[in-house]
Amino acid sequence: MALFITDECINCDVCEPVCPNDAIYQGEEIYEIDPSRCTECVGHFDEPQCQDICPIDCIPLDPNHLETPEELQQKYEQLIASG
Repeated sequence: MALFITDECINCDVCEPVCPNDAIYQGEEIYEIDPSRCTECVGHFDEPQCQDICPIDCIPLDPNHLETPEELQQKYEQLIASG
């Protein structure tokens, strides 16, 4: 699954710089996650870095973007290949 940021986000700016896939960006009101770029940090880290650093725990799994660990690994490999 990709992750998403809930409307509890306080725009503290700590999640965006730790995302290795540049999936996190400033939306109209809060930070958002591009599900096509989110691999839950598979290929980079053992745990999603944004979840680890979020001070208010507002980055859950996105039930609208179900992916297996294998699919996340494949997405990671495609992102790395496309540079």
